[in-house]
Amino acid sequence: MPAEWEPHSGTWFTWPRPDGISFPGKYEPVPAVYGALIRELIRVEEVHINVWNEEMETWVRSFLRTQQIPMNRIFFHLFPAYEPWCRDHGPIFVVRESNGSRERAIVDWSYNAWGGKYPPFDLDDAIPQHMARLRNVPLFSPGIVMEGGSLEVNGCGTLLTTDACLLNPNRNPNLSKNQIETYLREFLGVTHILWLGEGIAGDDTDGHVDDLTRFVSPDTVVTVVEKDPADDNHAPLAENLRRLLTMKDQAGKSLRVVELPMPQRMEHEGTRLPASYANFYIANGLVLVPTYRDPNDSQALEILQREFPGRRVVGIDSTDLIWGLGSFHCISQQEPS
Repeated sequence: MPAEWEPHSGTWFTWPRPDGISFPGKYEPVPAVYGALIRELIRVEEVHINVWNEEMETWVRSFLRTQQIPMNRIFFHLFPAYEPWCRDHGPIFVVRESNGSRERAIVDWSYNAWGGKYPPFDLDDAIPQHMARLRNVPLFSPGIVMEGGSLEVNGCGTLLTTDACLLNPNRNPNLSKNQIETYLREFLGVTHILWLGEGIAGDDTDGHVDDLTRFVSPDTVVTVVEKDPADDNHAPLAENLRRLLTMKDQAGKSLRVVELPMPQRMEHEGTRLPASYANFYIANGLVLVPTYRDPNDSQALEILQREFPGRRVVGIDSTDLIWGLGSFHCISQQEPS
């Protein structure tokens, strides 16, 4: 599995349905967030959009045109899914060098909507199969539940994940930690697996790593920390930081750990929202960072720009999107070149 900063041929989205359950009572502002992301992405790579039906495709095309977004690098696919979380129901691409050429394949983990929380999810689970047929690449189906947001790799053999998610009995209750590690090694080509603890408050995925800690280079991670000891996130994020400071990569070298702030507590209708600056998306020459109309937005952007000196770091307001309990990394999936 390549690192996210390795070259992409494109970025995939699954367009949210107005009658889906992800944005109850607040769908109207969400398409504009997608438009802002797509406007940036088409400057650097193709954008592929899964749509529910032809009627949705017609509407999305019209909407993007009203946003003055050029359409020449945007491609639509009639691959229906109930909800828009393409990071988790989409495929994981893997690559290899063979006889001087780069070959690609797709890993089709089983998807059960984060432990069966939001049925139905059969259509979402089928997305990797559609994409493998479209790209005419091999499809590997491990037969166990796994989501893209629960996995973070440095492209050199090291993978980061969390106890809270992968060891949750609502995913693969019959598998031990060692057995899960074997699947990760065999299907993603990793050699070294690092485990963090709990996720952030409000995260209905049971602790996805892409809200916590992200590789920004083969030997460096950024990890979110909460300075307020009264906040629910303070203790679990401090524990994750403690673990990271003891961790080593596949070569036995200590990780370089860079702290990212958390935005202030966000709620909507009494629900704690899992707002995190770690949920950024890395594209070709570009990093798209969720912002939250928060005093810490500028600090988070400055830190990430330092860590990505060769890329343009762009903050985009995710305040409306986070009501769906996810942000930019959650809705996107990269297709490596």
